[in-house]
Amino acid sequence: MAQIPIKDRIRALLKEAGLRPTRQRTALGRILFQAGHRHVTAEMLHEEALQHSIPVSLATVYNTLHQFTKAGLLHELPVHGSKTYFDTNLTDHHHFYCERDGKLMDIPDDQMQIIDVPEAPPGKRISRVDIVVRIEDED
Repeated sequence: MAQIPIKDRIRALLKEAGLRPTRQRTALGRILFQAGHRHVTAEMLHEEALQHSIPVSLATVYNTLHQFTKAGLLHELPVHGSKTYFDTNLTDHHHFYCERDGKLMDIPDDQMQIIDVPEAPPGKRISRVDIVVRIEDED
């Protein structure tokens, strides 16, 4: 059985999420989703797009990442000040953040246990719990 080309898989993914598969969305989606789970900032994705000769502005990359997040294709992780990462892994999981190099890494499920989560305020519900453990090099 022939495998469906990545471009067609990305277009189908976008359509299923309710997004029109424009050329730029498809190209950025291909970069994001072709290599498995990853964490990217808008600046990182913009640089990759330019390396792949995809003419796209940083503003378009930001808009696309936010559209993908709203459509449920990414999780947004504000990590450090104004630095926001986007995660292609949609399962509930937590992260290490290396303060020296700005790298974000998944914490293995068997290394994290949440015992108590506070009740949400009246009229609200908890949608997700994100824990970021900040790490640094030992001296």
